[in-house]
Amino acid sequence: MTDLVVRPLAAGEEHLFTSLPATGLVGRGLLGQDYAEQAARGQYRPEWTWVALREGVVVARAVWWGGPDAEVPVVLDWFDFTDFDAGVHLLRTAPWRAEFSLVVPPGWRDRPDVLNEVTERIRAVEAVGLEFLVERYYYDWTPVNGLPPKPGRLTFRPEPDDTVVLDVFRRIHVGSLDAHVRRTVEAHGLDAAAQEDLDILSGMPGPRDWWRLAYTREGDLVGLIAPTKNPHAHVVGYVAVVPEHRGHGYAYDLLVEATHELTGHGAGRIVAGTDVANVPMAAAFAKAGYPVRAHRIDLV
Repeated sequence: MTDLVVRPLAAGEEHLFTSLPATGLVGRGLLGQDYAEQAARGQYRPEWTWVALREGVVVARAVWWGGPDAEVPVVLDWFDFTDFDAGVHLLRTAPWRAEFSLVVPPGWRDRPDVLNEVTERIRAVEAVGLEFLVERYYYDWTPVNGLPPKPGRLTFRPEPDDTVVLDVFRRIHVGSLDAHVRRTVEAHGLDAAAQEDLDILSGMPGPRDWWRLAYTREGDLVGLIAPTKNPHAHVVGYVAVVPEHRGHGYAYDLLVEATHELTGHGAGRIVAGTDVANVPMAAAFAKAGYPVRAHRIDLV
């Protein structure tokens, strides 16, 4: 690969990144996101954006995402190529090591053109040491989908004390079906997993006082909701039930409450996600009228 040049962008070279035509079959474009929009928010940066050029032509590109105040990126957000070996070489050369999130359309396995693009990207990131973790549903709700009525079985109260919420996270992470949570618990323990989720949600732009704890009429804790916002939309940041109250369909009650909370704060669009393997949560989203807009495949 002596003729291949791999390097980050310099400021003002954004045209190089966009010079590689995208097929539009997979990737962030399926969610309406583009490079310029993310760069304007400080979430894509020239030093986090790498290209592989052969004779001045971009044959592979990758960009890592991080929050506006982040010192290092946290996820490989965009990766495509016209030259497989160049794509692998780019990933090996760039200094960033992070999870890869690949957005794909529903039914992607039944479309040979999409399946090929997904397979080739996964093969490339696996060549540099990443492994499949989970496939997730990406939901996109608007009022046209209908606002589900509240079941009325639970009461919801704000909880401003982070130490209380942290303890709730410890409880809901026991036996969790979420692949990311399970991975963190297995590697670092319940305390680390609880702190990680609290930190992620606290770092989102939605107000902290939107969060609620859910209780039965007898006063038993059922679970937690964390409706919030990301830079693009209102978000069902978290919905979870404590182990002793699972199996009663409460995930639906919590999701409906989160939806009402967000619409009460002006949400005209709500995004959310859950693991494909998390059957109870996926059933709650379906019952509440949340349509699946895309899937997301995470490799770590």
